[in-house]
Amino acid sequence: MEETERTITENNEEQEQLKGTIVNSQPITATNKQEIWSWGAGTEGQLGTGKLNDENTPQLLHNLIKSLSNYGTVSTLSCGGAHVIALTSGGKVLTWGRGASGQLGHGQIVPNCLNPKLVDCLSSFDICQFCSALFVPKLTVSDSGSLFTCGDGSFGQLGHGDYQSYSSPTKVSFLSSKLVEQVACGMRHTLVRTEATSGDQLHGFGSNNRGQLGVSKNKIRSLSNPQPCLGFDSAQVVTVIANGDHSAAISADGNLYTWGRSFSSHSNICVPELLSSPLSIKEAALGWNHTLLLTGEGEVSMLGGRHHGTLSEPEKIAPDHNSFENKENPQLQEVAGLDGKRVVQIAAGAEHSAVVTGKTSSLQSHQTHFFYVFSVSPVIDILVASITDDGEIWTWGWGEHGQLGLGNTNDKTLPQLVQLENVYLRKSLMSRVYCGSGFTFAVRTHLQVDDDINNNNDNDHIRTIPK
Repeated sequence: MEETERTITENNEEQEQLKGTIVNSQPITATNKQEIWSWGAGTEGQLGTGKLNDENTPQLLHNLIKSLSNYGTVSTLSCGGAHVIALTSGGKVLTWGRGASGQLGHGQIVPNCLNPKLVDCLSSFDICQFCSALFVPKLTVSDSGSLFTCGDGSFGQLGHGDYQSYSSPTKVSFLSSKLVEQVACGMRHTLVRTEATSGDQLHGFGSNNRGQLGVSKNKIRSLSNPQPCLGFDSAQVVTVIANGDHSAAISADGNLYTWGRSFSSHSNICVPELLSSPLSIKEAALGWNHTLLLTGEGEVSMLGGRHHGTLSEPEKIAPDHNSFENKENPQLQEVAGLDGKRVVQIAAGAEHSAVVTGKTSSLQSHQTHFFYVFSVSPVIDILVASITDDGEIWTWGWGEHGQLGLGNTNDKTLPQLVQLENVYLRKSLMSRVYCGSGFTFAVRTHLQVDDDINNNNDNDHIRTIPK
């Protein structure tokens, strides 16, 4: 659920789109040189270290990288409460971590799995998107737009018309006539975005105890079949997000809609409501009690949450022109501590937050095909001048399990820089961060600049890191 929705874009597509892009007047290309790091809660094997313990500092996953490399490079990860799903450039899905509800999709119930294991029954499909719920389902979307689910179905969150659990990915037949474009998982509910410009473009199923399905003004405990969400007849939804008992959607014009458990009180919102905000939202990441919002200008705002300094404590942040509040809506305020940094990606765990920052490089007008992948959208967004040169990762919030990666278990109210070694001595990095309930993953892909080729020839210049 945590980083519940993660964009899936295959690495070979990314490399094609990077070709011809200019960084500081130098052509760049994505290489197959990747680093995968993890830290935080690990007692179910979710960190991929091969051990069942927490890690307070980032761990470079040598063995996991080797295991995944048999299927290509990593296109994206999705982190649940205690399990992880990986999509490779070959369209293959591998899982590890907690498997007690069948959420790993291996056809059997296992307490946990310490190493990545291929989900065999999906091998004949090219998977293009998935999400990983907190304790419950795993959902995947094939390139044909079909939805498959597995895991705990006790609240109907698998969408099969029953309340049973499934240990193998099973096609959601109710949506067979629709082209599924994106799926988002909450703790016990699921949202699906289908190909449509209005009307029934969103469907919800699973628990509705806080109105998180957005399907009715009346109290409905749960639904086991997908039902259309209300409130989007005049809005085109481009991104849907879920976590905990929260749901949200971003429209094509940059508006944010929220429903489910309210961020400002203990009340419920049963029908999607438009957030009154002057911001044009490009990306959102939901936690259990908070959400992060990213604008096209690389600025991050926060909504809700006062736990563990998840969003920085209001009394420690000086008011400014970017904050506003009204009597009915929770306070929305720009995140402090990132002055002068351009944020290119955001992620949220249960009670912690993470962002990737980067410098901006000018691209020539005819070379505007550089991609930027939103963490919650399966769509490649055309964004001019947004290459991540430094790939810095900043974290804050709840730190009890070491999920901030700072070498301790302290909570932090302001963003802190996570120290990651540059294994391949290259100037440019493209970093992506993914949050589980109490753990964090980072994938760093190295970008080959022409001047690197000239200087390094065929040498990788790998720096050895102790295992």
